[in-house]
Amino acid sequence: MALSKVNFNSMNVTPSASKAIKFNSSNNGLETGDIGGSMVLISTQTASSSSTIDFTSGIDSTYKEYQFRFTDIHPQTDGQNFQFQADTGTNTSYNQTMTTTFFRAYHYEDDSATGLAYHAPSDLAQSTSFQRLAQSGNGNDECVSGSLHLFNPSSTTFVKHFISTTNEYHGSDITQNSFIAGYFNTTTALTRVRFKFASGNIDAGTIKMYGVS
Repeated sequence: MALSKVNFNSMNVTPSASKAIKFNSSNNGLETGDIGGSMVLISTQTASSSSTIDFTSGIDSTYKEYQFRFTDIHPQTDGQNFQFQADTGTNTSYNQTMTTTFFRAYHYEDDSATGLAYHAPSDLAQSTSFQRLAQSGNGNDECVSGSLHLFNPSSTTFVKHFISTTNEYHGSDITQNSFIAGYFNTTTALTRVRFKFASGNIDAGTIKMYGVS
């Protein structure tokens, strides 16, 4: 019995690149499909001794999820919390009610201590305060990086969930990985987001906002 060979150079796999195998629409066969949604860059803001970084446009019903990616956020003042809040319409009070959770893992540079625990002082319970995302020292090489996911901010039916993960170079020479989640307890559409340190300016750093389709 002769074996049939396939000429590899005659195969075109480009249409199926970065695809996944899934059932077809009739559920009686297989086909390739997109692995997941795509991220669309909406805006980029770079701090330079900025009191806040505000995203006041582009947050609307176009996307069900918005992601903020912050890179090398460096504070003017040592040991200050990097925070965020949101607002509705054209309001600029940034005082929406949140309920949140916060836990963290940390490790000192000198290996003197490690830990993984819930951090109650960093959570909010029906509060209009800014939510802590991280804390950083202001040494020349100290900064914060991470991400924030905001889900369906334009909904007028449901509360607005968010999750965030950050890593910081703490002023006490600690690496700290923080995990934050919660919801804005409002059914009014959120249209703007503000980032800032609890005290002092954002000396440097970049935040990018993406829509996820």
